[in-house]
Amino acid sequence: MTAARRAAIRAPPPTSPPTPPPPPPPPNVNRTAGGDGGGGLPRIRDKFMNELGSLPLPPWALVCVAVVGVVLLLCCCACVWKKCCCKRRKGKKSKEKKNAINLQEVKNLGQTYKDKVQPEIEEVDFNVGPPPPEIVLQKEEERLGKLQFTLDYDFQSTQLTVGILQAAELPALDMGGTSDPYVKIFLLPDKKKKYETRVHRKTLNPVFNESFSFKVPYSELGGKTLVMMVFDFDRFSKHDVMGEVRVPMNTVDLGHVTEEWRELESADKEEQEKLGDVCFSLRYVPTAGKLTVVVLEAKNLKKMDVGGLSDPYVKIHLMQNAKRMKKKKTTIKKNTLNPYYNESFSFEVPFDQIQRVQVVITVLDYDKLGKNEPIGKLYVGCNASGAGLRHWSDMLANPRRPIAQWHTLQPPDEVDMALQN
Repeated sequence: MTAARRAAIRAPPPTSPPTPPPPPPPPNVNRTAGGDGGGGLPRIRDKFMNELGSLPLPPWALVCVAVVGVVLLLCCCACVWKKCCCKRRKGKKSKEKKNAINLQEVKNLGQTYKDKVQPEIEEVDFNVGPPPPEIVLQKEEERLGKLQFTLDYDFQSTQLTVGILQAAELPALDMGGTSDPYVKIFLLPDKKKKYETRVHRKTLNPVFNESFSFKVPYSELGGKTLVMMVFDFDRFSKHDVMGEVRVPMNTVDLGHVTEEWRELESADKEEQEKLGDVCFSLRYVPTAGKLTVVVLEAKNLKKMDVGGLSDPYVKIHLMQNAKRMKKKKTTIKKNTLNPYYNESFSFEVPFDQIQRVQVVITVLDYDKLGKNEPIGKLYVGCNASGAGLRHWSDMLANPRRPIAQWHTLQPPDEVDMALQN
């Protein structure tokens, strides 16, 4: 081996030059979640400040814009909070106000109905002096109208059939220049049976075409007098007598059917049969919607039994729109015309319904074998009149207090007609 080769083997191998370090990443390269993000916020802030600096506005204007934006944002938040939270509170308060009943409103309601109460006949002062002569002459010349009727007697069945055909030229007794006429038919002197035609609204020439029968033996018919009274129906006061036709049956030829027109004559005020009086109290609690009726006593009731006494009891109906909603009744008091009850009955009537209901009081005579016969009837309510309306308005004007009052019993058929109209 040559000396040059040995020297080449012993010499160290040549070293390669060091490789340069890799260049740093560009500034827009995204860092990973675990990388160092400390330098990002300063750069963003610097960029934002450079953008602000490039705007053509002074620094104080920029500060004002920022303050106004913050204020508007706070106002929007406050409005949203107020609308959401305060609405719930108002809803609760309004529900409480709706459920609560103002007693002053109840008293004012009763006072309004007090103003509609018309005086009773015994409260009216009739001492007004004689009318002038010209008024007397005018009344004498005033015509009351006329009535067409038929009479037919059946000798086999001993029945007298009275036909009410029509009336004409009746006087106008209502404010609108019309009347609401109907005819009441009965035989004197007993008045055992009374009939009434239907009420015809707002007319002075009503056409009835109704017939009614009376069973009267021929031997007794000559002593009877047929009375046909024409009335003007009035819902809020006593019905006015327009005139009457009286036909003594001993002047009628019963061998054939009689049909004729008769002029109405002025009628004396019909003396109403006394049926008795009843005393009861009314109490209304608006907050609870509770109506309490206490039947206290009755006096001077009509004699219904053969022995000259009666077995009376009282029936109470709560009615609305001419329909019976609920009914209650007292115990029966035997052999008396002046019963004492002191019995209480309660009905649930909400305050919004109190102006639409009526309380109907009926005094009946208990009959063990036959049908219980009504002695008399009356009703109280906002659509009543006279004492019935006065009692009801006093009850409403004095909530929570029992108001007692005496009432005169009326014929049941008249009360039923007033309730239906």
